[in-house]
Amino acid sequence: MSTAIFGSFEAGLIYAIMALGVYISFRILNIPDLTVDGSFVTGAAIAAVCIVNGVHPILASVFALIGGFITGCITGLLHTNGKINALLSGILMMIALYSINLRIMGKSNVPLLQEETLFTSVTGMFRLIDEGFNGLLTGMGLSGVVPRTWAILVVMIVIIVVLKVLLDQFLKTEIGLAIRATGDNVAMIRSFAGKTDMYIIVGLGISNALVAFSGGLIAQYSGFSDIGMGIGMIVIGLASVIIGEAIVGAKTIVRATLAVILGAIMYRLIVTLALRVEFLETGDLKLITAAIVILALLLPKAIQQYKEGQRKKTRLAERMLTERRGEAIAATKTNS
Repeated sequence: MSTAIFGSFEAGLIYAIMALGVYISFRILNIPDLTVDGSFVTGAAIAAVCIVNGVHPILASVFALIGGFITGCITGLLHTNGKINALLSGILMMIALYSINLRIMGKSNVPLLQEETLFTSVTGMFRLIDEGFNGLLTGMGLSGVVPRTWAILVVMIVIIVVLKVLLDQFLKTEIGLAIRATGDNVAMIRSFAGKTDMYIIVGLGISNALVAFSGGLIAQYSGFSDIGMGIGMIVIGLASVIIGEAIVGAKTIVRATLAVILGAIMYRLIVTLALRVEFLETGDLKLITAAIVILALLLPKAIQQYKEGQRKKTRLAERMLTERRGEAIAATKTNS
C-alpha cells in the first residue's frame, strides 16, 4: 500500500506539469484546448525516439518540450490567423498529431526498458543515499513504508518547484500579464492595440510545451511510449485544476499554480485508492476519472449553495430579532 502511495506522489508530480499546461489554456487563456491529448504523446514520442537513438535523456526531454511548443503554436495559428473556432482548432490538431506521432515513433509502441532514461540515471546516483536512508528507516521499524528509491521523488520535486517558480515569474512579466488580460477580455486588449493573436499563440505554445515535457517524462518513468497514452489527458488535467482550486483556491497566481500541483497529486492518490476497491478494475480508470471530475465540479457548488442558505437564514433571524426588539420598545413606550 505504501509503495503505491509513493508511486502516486511520483506520478502526480509528473502529471502536475501537464496540469500546469492545461491551467494556462483553460483558466488563463479561457480556451478549451484539446491539443493536449496529442501533444502529450508528441512529447513522449520525441523523448523515446531520441533516447533510443542515443540522445542524452535531459536533451531528449528538452526536445520534447520544444516539440510541444510547436504544436501549441500551430493550434494558435489555426485559431487566430485561420479564424477557426478554438475548440475545433484543438480537435483538428489532435487528430493530425495522431498520424504525426506514429511517423515520429515509426510504430505504435517504443519500449525504453533497456535504455538509460533520466530516472534510471538518477536512481543510480542515489543508490548509496537510498541504502543509507532506507537502512535507517528499517532500523526504526518503518520497513513497511520504505520506497524502492527516493531519487525519482526528489528529482521531480526539484523540477516541479523550478517550473512553478519560472511560470509564476513569467506570468508577472509584461507579456505574461498581457496573456492573462487577453484571456480575461480579448476585446479590451484589442481596443488598446494589443497583439492578442501573438499572446494567444505564445500562451498555447507554452501550455503544450509543458504538456509535451510531462509526456516525455512519463515515457521515461513508465519505460515506454505508446500512441494511445494521451487519450483523456485533457480530462485528467481539468480534474487536477478543479480539485486543486476546490481545496486551495485560486486568488493569486502563486496560489493557483500551487493548487494545480496539489490537485494533480490528489487526483493520482484518489485513483490509486479507488483502484484498490474490490469491485473496481484497471479498465474502470476512465470512469473513475469522469466521476472525480463530476464530484469536483458539483461539490464546490453544493457547498457554496449551503453556505449561502445559511447566510440567508442568519440574516432572516437577525431581521426578525430586530423587528421584535422594535415592537417591544414600541409597546413599552405605549404603556408608559
